[in-house]
Amino acid sequence: MANTLTGLMPTLYEALDTVSRELVGFIPAVNRDSSADRAAVGETVSWPVVPPLSSGDFTPAAYGPSPSDVTIAAPTLTLSKSKAVPFYLTGEDLQGLKNGGSTQVSIKNAFAQCMRTLVNLIEADLFAVAYKGASRAYGTAGTLPFATASDLTDIANIRKILEDNGAPMSDLHLVLSTAAAVPLRAKHSELFRVMESGNDAMLRDGTLGRIEGLNLHESAQVAVVTKGTGTSYVTSGSTAPGVAAIALVTGTNTVLAGDIVTFAADSNNKYVVNIGVAAAGTITLGAPGALVTIATANAMTIGNNFTPLCAFDRNAIVLATRAPALPEGGDAADDVVEITDPVTGLAFQVAMYRQYGRIAYDVRIVWGCAAVKQNNIAVLLS
Repeated sequence: MANTLTGLMPTLYEALDTVSRELVGFIPAVNRDSSADRAAVGETVSWPVVPPLSSGDFTPAAYGPSPSDVTIAAPTLTLSKSKAVPFYLTGEDLQGLKNGGSTQVSIKNAFAQCMRTLVNLIEADLFAVAYKGASRAYGTAGTLPFATASDLTDIANIRKILEDNGAPMSDLHLVLSTAAAVPLRAKHSELFRVMESGNDAMLRDGTLGRIEGLNLHESAQVAVVTKGTGTSYVTSGSTAPGVAAIALVTGTNTVLAGDIVTFAADSNNKYVVNIGVAAAGTITLGAPGALVTIATANAMTIGNNFTPLCAFDRNAIVLATRAPALPEGGDAADDVVEITDPVTGLAFQVAMYRQYGRIAYDVRIVWGCAAVKQNNIAVLLS
């Protein structure tokens, strides 16, 4: 057993390589923002977002223009999670491992499990942030997309939502479940035939690559979402196009963040609820809000349970991570190092503590994530 973590660095990096092969799709696809590094756990970081501005006639006058007031939004991100995964080995444990010649293997596997746990927690948080912060949805709940051979209508329509919302087209991503990736690999010969796709990456390696401007990923954390139990809700008052807040009356039970809803006046658009209610009240749709006028007493319907596949511009979702803050001069740890995952780019802090008859290790990280541009996120239902 090495006296410091420096001696374990090869073992740590070997463990990182193992964990980095887990199915993570959101972590490499979202924006990593270091501006939140100074915030303490539980504190929020905000930034200005200028809304769309209206045009007017150019009319010469004696004085300069007198523009209307502009309300600058200030979305926030909170470093809400500070997690550690510890394990320890006693002197007897180490003696037994040494006799069996498996000391390094056991330590490597323990570190691998620590990092796997933390990566999966972060990936799951990003999944929740993405589908709950989306604008609109396309597809049929409970039905896998891409089921028709050589038909990429699902990709084209989810891209259309982002195009209509004005999302940048240069860095788009679509995170799939493993189930949704199966028909892409099995039924779409245009993606694995070299003559049509231009390479053999999918045929030889199963790599999904880039389709119609969307970089495709898979995530093990994409899961079925249970819809809210709300029924019989109708709108209270008329909602103009571009308004996201919709008052509901009459109905009962929950409308949850992430629910897919339609209105009698606009059955063609499937809106994503960003902020829900537990009883009659006001829900908030993902920006840009209603696309048509939704009149008063308009019935709202909540869609079925679904598995959301999230399409987004990289800058629409932000992930901030850092090492936990230690007191000046450090704590009781005998050694502390930071290692960076070469695949996800996440930096883990690893500490070693010599205790009474045992050595304890701690793998830890602080993070927070947020959907900062709902216009640039859409959900493909499955």
